[in-house]
Amino acid sequence: MRNVSEEIIEQYKKQNKPIKLNVACGQTRMEGFIGIDKVKTEATDIVQDLEAYPWPFEDNSVDEILCSHYVEHVRDLIRFVDEIHRIMKQGAKATIIAPYYANMRSVQDPTHVRSICEATFLYFNKGWRDTNKLDHYNIKSDFDFTYGYQVSPEWTNRSEEARVFAMRYYWNVINDIHVILTKR
Repeated sequence: MRNVSEEIIEQYKKQNKPIKLNVACGQTRMEGFIGIDKVKTEATDIVQDLEAYPWPFEDNSVDEILCSHYVEHVRDLIRFVDEIHRIMKQGAKATIIAPYYANMRSVQDPTHVRSICEATFLYFNKGWRDTNKLDHYNIKSDFDFTYGYQVSPEWTNRSEEARVFAMRYYWNVINDIHVILTKR
């Protein structure tokens, strides 16, 4: 007997649709994305504890991942990122959105277990780990990544010079970091 995730994936394959996951979807349904979360909501297509591995997806089967405001809750970020790496196709992209470490929102929620910054994702690039003699870390994933920011509204209309200075030296200027991981 097939499970729900197998049936959903099979439907997408029959319709020749890309497999796109909204990981930790909560109550947010995204058009064209399969919602996966540990809690059943109207947006959840697949109920899955996201810290129980492996997830019910084949290796190299997912075309795109969106994960908004969840990685700061994950107890074992290495296993989580290794799992998205396992299920993603080569060249696939995962967009990760999280509260920025220099914003009070990153620490205000008592369920957050970590803060996220640009350097967090260096560890998930094999070349960087090798160069920095960190190949003893038990990390399997290998991603290239880019990032950007969601700046607090009161800073969006300031001059570029003022905004860059504030982003570097002040707290609460950047609300969220947006990271795009690309599977190598």
